[in-house]
Amino acid sequence: MAAEPERDRLPISDCTTVVQPHLNQLLTAVILLDEQLHIDYMNAAAEAILDGSLRRFQHQPFFSLFHFSSLEPSVVQQALQDEQSVSDSDVSLILHDGQRITIEFIAQPLRQPDGRLTILLELRQIDQIRRINQETRQQQQLQAAQSMVRGLAHEIKNPLGGLRGAAQLLAGELDDPALREYTDLIIRQADRLTSLVDRMLGSNQIQSREPANIHALLEHVVQVARLGAGQNVRWVKDYDPSLPDLTMASEQLEQVLLNLVMNACDALQESHTPDPTICVRTRIVHQQTIHGTRYRQCAVVVVHDNGPGIPAALRDTLFYPMVSGRAGGTGLGLSIAQNLVHQHAGKIEVSSEPGHTEFSVYLPYIETRVDAPLTDKPKSTSYKESRRE
Repeated sequence: MAAEPERDRLPISDCTTVVQPHLNQLLTAVILLDEQLHIDYMNAAAEAILDGSLRRFQHQPFFSLFHFSSLEPSVVQQALQDEQSVSDSDVSLILHDGQRITIEFIAQPLRQPDGRLTILLELRQIDQIRRINQETRQQQQLQAAQSMVRGLAHEIKNPLGGLRGAAQLLAGELDDPALREYTDLIIRQADRLTSLVDRMLGSNQIQSREPANIHALLEHVVQVARLGAGQNVRWVKDYDPSLPDLTMASEQLEQVLLNLVMNACDALQESHTPDPTICVRTRIVHQQTIHGTRYRQCAVVVVHDNGPGIPAALRDTLFYPMVSGRAGGTGLGLSIAQNLVHQHAGKIEVSSEPGHTEFSVYLPYIETRVDAPLTDKPKSTSYKESRRE
C-alpha cells in the first residue's frame, strides 16, 4: 500500500502571516517581547492601549513607553528567566503624554522554534471596571456610614438634650451670677457636641441652588487655603474657561472643595515634600454615567498634589467617618464631602501613588440628563463676568 503523502506544512513566517490578522480581532492586547524585553510584535488592541503603532514601537524597550509603571521590569525579566508565567490584576501605567491607564496582565514565556526565548504579554485595560467598582464601593461606604452615624447620633443627642434642659432649669433657680457661669458652660458644651453630631450626620436638607460660576468659587477656596498653607506651596490653576455655569448650592460645594484643598496642604506640610505643589484643574466631560444615570455634560474639578500619597491601608475606607491619616484629624471631612457631592448627583474619584494624589469631583449639569427633556444649553459666564456681578 502506498504511503499517504505528508501534509504540507507552512513555514513559521507564513504561520505568523496567517495568525496575526486573527490576533488583530482580539479585544485583549497581545505583545511579544524578546529576551531584552524589546517589542517584537503587538496587535491592534495593544496599539490602542499604548497609543502608538507597531511600526513606531517595534524593537523599542517595552518599559521605555511609560513615564511610570507600578510593574517592575525585573518581575517580567525573572519570569522570562524562570520560564514561569506571572500575572497582576492591578497595574498602573502613565504614558509619556500624561495619560493614566490601569491594566491587568499575564506574562507567559514562550520558546520559539529557533530556540529563542520570548515572552507573551496579555493586557486588558480595566479603568472603566475599576471606576464602576470604586463608585459602587463609595456608595456602600456612604450608606454604611450614614446608618452607623444616625444610630450613634440618636444615642448621643438624647442625653445631651436632657443635660441642656437640666442646666437651663438649674440656671433659672440660681440667683448668683457666678454660679450661672457654670450652667452656661454646660449649655455651651452641650450645644457644641450637638453641632458636632449634626456635622457627622451631614445636612440632609438640600440648600437652595442657583447657577453660579465654579471658577469664582474656586478662587475663593484657593485664597482661603493659601493663607493657611504658608508661602512655600506652589499653586497651579488650570481652568477651562468654556465651563457653563453650574446650578449648585455654593456654600456646600465650597465646603467640599476647601476640605480637599486643605487635605492636600496638610499632606504636603506633614511630609515636608520638596517643591510642594497643588494644582486645581477644571474640565468638562461629555456622556458621563454617574450612579446609573447618564448626563450629556459634567463639570470635573480636580485637586492634585505631589505629596507622599494616601497610605494603602486607608484607601478602601477613606470615606468612612472617623477614618483619618492625620494625628488629631476628626475623619469627618471626606465623609461629609462625599455626602454633599452625592446631594448634587455627583461623585468623587480618587487615585493616589507616591508623588501624585488626585481627587476628582464630578458635578453633572442636571438639565443635561439623558432621560430629561432637552433644555437650552447652560449659560457660560466667565470668571471676570462673575466678579463684576
